[in-house]
Amino acid sequence: MCGAKSKSLVFIGLLLNCLEMIFSANTGFSVSVYDVTSQSISLRWPKFPGASSYRVTATAVNTVEHSLLVHFSDVALKAPLTSLIPNTVYAIQAEAIDKNGIILAETQIMQSTAPDIPVIDQAYSKLSNSITVEWRAVPGATSYMLTAQDGDSFTETIVKNSPGTVMGLKPATLYRITIRSINSGGKSQPSPFRKAKTVLSAPILSVSSLSCDSIAVSWKAVYMAAGFSVSLMRSDGLGRMLRENTTNTSLIFTNLDPGTLYTIKAYAWNANGMPGDDFTYNQRTSPKTPADVKIAFNSGALRVSWMPTEGALTYSVTASNGLLKLKCNTSSASCLVPSLQCSSEYYVSVTAYNDAGSSKPTDAVSLKTIPCAPVNISIEEDETGHLVVSWSSVSFGHYYVVFVKSDDGLEVHCNTSYTQCHFQSDCGFTYFISVFAYNKAGQSPLGDVFNYTTAPCCPSDFRAVFVSSDTVRVTWAPVRGADLYETRAAARSTVVLCNDTAPACTLSALQCNTPYSITVRSFSEARGSNTSCAPTYVATAPCSPEIKNISKESLSVISVQWQSHNEEATYVVTARGEAGLWHCTSTGSSCTLTDLPCGSAFSVSAIAKSPAGQSLPSYSVPLETAPCCPNDLTLTQVTQSVTNISWSDGMGAQSYVTTLESPKGQAKCHTLQNHCLLGCITCGTNYTVSLKAISETGLTSSCTYQGYSSSACCPSGVKLYRLSNNGIRVFWRASDETVNYNTDLRGSKGNFSCSPSSGLSHCDITEIPCGDVYTVVVAPVTEKGPKLTFCPKKIYSVTCSGSSVGMVIYRGKSNAEHI
Repeated sequence: MCGAKSKSLVFIGLLLNCLEMIFSANTGFSVSVYDVTSQSISLRWPKFPGASSYRVTATAVNTVEHSLLVHFSDVALKAPLTSLIPNTVYAIQAEAIDKNGIILAETQIMQSTAPDIPVIDQAYSKLSNSITVEWRAVPGATSYMLTAQDGDSFTETIVKNSPGTVMGLKPATLYRITIRSINSGGKSQPSPFRKAKTVLSAPILSVSSLSCDSIAVSWKAVYMAAGFSVSLMRSDGLGRMLRENTTNTSLIFTNLDPGTLYTIKAYAWNANGMPGDDFTYNQRTSPKTPADVKIAFNSGALRVSWMPTEGALTYSVTASNGLLKLKCNTSSASCLVPSLQCSSEYYVSVTAYNDAGSSKPTDAVSLKTIPCAPVNISIEEDETGHLVVSWSSVSFGHYYVVFVKSDDGLEVHCNTSYTQCHFQSDCGFTYFISVFAYNKAGQSPLGDVFNYTTAPCCPSDFRAVFVSSDTVRVTWAPVRGADLYETRAAARSTVVLCNDTAPACTLSALQCNTPYSITVRSFSEARGSNTSCAPTYVATAPCSPEIKNISKESLSVISVQWQSHNEEATYVVTARGEAGLWHCTSTGSSCTLTDLPCGSAFSVSAIAKSPAGQSLPSYSVPLETAPCCPNDLTLTQVTQSVTNISWSDGMGAQSYVTTLESPKGQAKCHTLQNHCLLGCITCGTNYTVSLKAISETGLTSSCTYQGYSSSACCPSGVKLYRLSNNGIRVFWRASDETVNYNTDLRGSKGNFSCSPSSGLSHCDITEIPCGDVYTVVVAPVTEKGPKLTFCPKKIYSVTCSGSSVGMVIYRGKSNAEHI
């Protein structure tokens, strides 16, 4: 049972690994670990009531027959277990025992000792802030603690294995170095110490290029340094290395290549000659002065070029005239210095730059700039067609050129060393004048461009066209230089003015039948008007006539009379309507319009014509002709006593009156339509036909037409009689023995007709089906042929007797439509 308990404790200890304390479930007695080394484990526990001593047993878990038994008095509440095996797990049992030797409580814990103490093989410094340590590995150690101690201060570092480095140290300082191994149980005791000293710190360099072939190096003193070593070499590896050893804190390297990048390395050594940390710095020598400088002046700017300089990053060009200094910076081998002052002398130099500094400037080159633009320019027209241009002289100006360009694109120039030029000019032109000064550097900049406008020319190609008797439209060809035209028309004491920018003007409110003097003057804003333009004489058109009377001489003839005070005028009277235009002409005061169409409305006006033009038309006077008679008129007899009369429309007619007249009486109809019914017509009678067309204003036209004869009267006493052999006889009483009649029988089994010989009043139908109802009509035959449909209809039933016609029975009159 005790063996099983031990195995259980071992299993729990392996699972919990570094568990420091386990409490007794029954008594509450506990033990804790407060320190562990390679060969010792220090325990502590609280005082247990009634205990007079304590017994502690430590048994190595994985080592055969290695255990330790220690007794402690009740005064001792903590105690070390020593002489243990490094890197070994122990099962520790603590018991509280009373004075009778009875165990009051017990508890167990599992605890491992630390690994064995490492041994330092060597410790050395390669950098001024660190020492590297080498040692042999210790079994069971998972890491190591390196300690560097300088007096009371120390620096610790945890590393995994050898070698290990302690960082953050002071340069040129002696340290005591120890090492401890570590596992999950704790740390071993420190190893025997080794002394090691950190190397010197690196000198911090300040480097500059004093000239294009030298580099100066300086630094601050380094603690414990006995001397310094400084080396210099081209960064591209070309050439040889230069090395200098010195006890000073500065030196200068000379005879170097201009504009070249050099790598500089420096370190200090101590009294034993051991070198410290090194410091590396890259420095470029300043560039060489640019060579082959060339300058050129172009359009007010200075272009400077030179040969590229080795190692130069940028260049600066300086142009100074004593009062003003201009600069241009560039990375290329040329530069453009703008905004040079005209009529000045500049001194130009070029300086090369890189990150090391600047070269010496080149020797200054002198340049005289172009002359300034001439000023105080004046333009005068001392006489017509002659311009004089003058100006003030310009510094550095050797000669002058004056350009005169007209607005039509033509340009002339004058080349002179004086300050005045002469030019020819034309009317109506604007001249643009510019003056340039010249020297060896070139042409002066463009100064003010002056314009001079000569007086405009007089208008030409003058034309006057009269719009009416009091309005004339004047046109002319446009002339150069004219901004505005004034047209002036004068007659007797009246003057009419018209101003316009267009080459045309309309003069209105002129007196008709009057001569005028018309003058057109051209104006320009720059030079005013041209007063030398000649007038043109024109006469206005005749005055408008006034129509006094219009009289009708016949149906289609109209006489027109007017009043006017024109001299030598011809008058034209016009009647205007939808039907067209009709004219008459006269030099007097009246004329006659003929062949006017009927039923038309006209507007009659008159105009006067003369060589000067045509007057406005007179006020119009309305004229209406009588309405037209209808061309077509048709009469149709509707019943024996009613006739329908219809006609085509008569132009201009609003209403109509139709009349049928005979010795037996008269029938009349007044209507707005083009047809009407006339009653009380006597059959078999001849009538005269007349029609009156009436206009809206009451004008009438009487129309006569061919006579009309009403149809013969319908017969009376129509009867049917049965004949032998299925025949029927129709009998009637004739109204006139000279009239021929026609008989129609219509039934469901067939239609039958018969026409008797002239003078007879009956006719026979030989074969007719019996057993049917027949409608019988007997009507006179008209001369034109069509049957009359308004005669009365009678209904008869024809019965059968066997297969033959039986009785004929009268059934009355039919109200159906006419057959």
